Amino acid sequence: MQKPTLFRRIKSIFSLEKRRNLLFVFEKMGFIEKIIFFIFAFLLAASALLLLKKASDGLSVEVPVLGGTLNEGVVGYPRYVNPLLPVTDSGRDLTTLVFGGLMKLDGENGLVTDLAKDYKVSDDGLTYTVTLKDNIFFQDDVPVTAYDVEFTIKKATDPIIKSPKAANWEGVVVHVIDEKTIEFTLKKPYAPFIENLTLGILPMHIWKDIDSDAFLFSQFNFEPVGSGPYKIKDIKRNASGLPEYYHLAPFEKYAGGEAYIQDVYIYFYTSEDKLIEAYQNGTIDSMNSISPDNIKSVDTGRSEILKSPLPRIYGVFFNQNEAKVFADSDVRKALGLATPEDKIIKDVLLGFGTPIEGPIPKNISILEPRTITDNDGVEQAQALLAKAGWIKDANGILGKKNKTDNLSLTFSISTSNVPELKAIANLLKTSWEKIGASVEVKVFDSGDLQQKVIVPRRYDALLFGESIGRNADLYAFWHSSERNHPGLNIANYTNSKADKILQDIRTTSDTDKRITLYQNFEKEIYKDNPAVFLYSPDLVYVVPSDLKGISLQNIAGSSERFATINKWYKETEKVWNIPWFN
Repeated sequence: MQKPTLFRRIKSIFSLEKRRNLLFVFEKMGFIEKIIFFIFAFLLAASALLLLKKASDGLSVEVPVLGGTLNEGVVGYPRYVNPLLPVTDSGRDLTTLVFGGLMKLDGENGLVTDLAKDYKVSDDGLTYTVTLKDNIFFQDDVPVTAYDVEFTIKKATDPIIKSPKAANWEGVVVHVIDEKTIEFTLKKPYAPFIENLTLGILPMHIWKDIDSDAFLFSQFNFEPVGSGPYKIKDIKRNASGLPEYYHLAPFEKYAGGEAYIQDVYIYFYTSEDKLIEAYQNGTIDSMNSISPDNIKSVDTGRSEILKSPLPRIYGVFFNQNEAKVFADSDVRKALGLATPEDKIIKDVLLGFGTPIEGPIPKNISILEPRTITDNDGVEQAQALLAKAGWIKDANGILGKKNKTDNLSLTFSISTSNVPELKAIANLLKTSWEKIGASVEVKVFDSGDLQQKVIVPRRYDALLFGESIGRNADLYAFWHSSERNHPGLNIANYTNSKADKILQDIRTTSDTDKRITLYQNFEKEIYKDNPAVFLYSPDLVYVVPSDLKGISLQNIAGSSERFATINKWYKETEKVWNIPWFN
């Protein structure tokens, strides 16, 4: 007899004609048996679903998606939104969001290509050849070409426009090879030149018919068209015509990939107090560069406080031409010993700063941080000056007679009208008076400090910050040729050996050699003590706790916090991480 097939067996089991089918069995169950049956059926189904979920979780990953809103507040109005005219912090912020450059900061390792596809440097370091990416556009859908790059640089060097970017392109010859290729030729090697390629590119088709005389007054300085990650969607203005906020949306054709945050609002406030008030009432949920005192007002329940060290050097720079007492190297060294670095970092900056011992960033420096306490430093300073022949007068002020003069340890500290700088100046005054100095603190508004004090070099000692940038080009700050305005050598420092080192740093592209040169320069500064170096400040950035993907590494200024904004996100979804499935 032939055996039944598998199909016939199954059909036989579930046949309605068979009394053994499931329905018949279920109908014959008692009440308790049915309850037990349902319990086991539920457990079986739940177990199957749990196994499926675990399998799905194991195969899926969370990825960012378009969505969410960022409400950012800044102090001050944007005077221009133009890469050639960045005169306010708010203007620089919007410029970073709207404009793309050949290169950009990647938030981790330094610079990467943006509008550029790649670049090549000649063996002699004089020629940079840049190739543009395919399918790159401005926000009005006009393609970006090498001619736009050439046009932007010509405008940057136009003497009528007086762009602060002009110095970066002095002596650089720009040659368009074709629509996708452009060449830059330097007169002499300059290792940090690649930084210049971060300049935002203007759309030539919009700006070419605007005369240089009218450049500053163009409406496109306020309603710009760029090729960056965000485009202007709306501008709300108050009754006076000043912007209350800019509303930005992702530019879907951005060369670096479309951004995830769907709406970005940049609100403008007249003061930091107004900014904090807007944060507290919920109008904004992010803000940057607030003073240490206002950090205490941040709600850490809804916000996260991020910080990143900036390549800025704050210190007290001695002007030996104005105050002869600083010509004495023992005095300069003693003031350094008696500087209360710990109190400055802890009490004034609330920990949002990094102590430094020299003129270069801490990651390059070979100088070890001070280990002496403030009191020990005062005692060491007193001993040093006593040994050098400084004697206190009836008022407790140190004095010394040399061959030509009777010197008194009396001088002033000039600084800006900024709360933390005023607090630091007064801390220095208190500490330095313990060793027998008479110190006057002079506070100026920033404009007056620049024009009436720094430009004519009318100060004894200057408490000031130098923004040395990511490439740490120290030439303008310390080379002897930069002692007079517009040079930035505010210590009036002169050292022929240091001058040679600074020149070599500029022309050396080998990283290891540059670091060695930096360290040799630091040794010269350490030997001469032309300044007391205090700290590098941190960028303090308050963001909503649900904002992800932020990286603040290697930024040189507050506006660069937006350099990787196209990677920030709030919304996510899970997808299966199976290559053949996707």
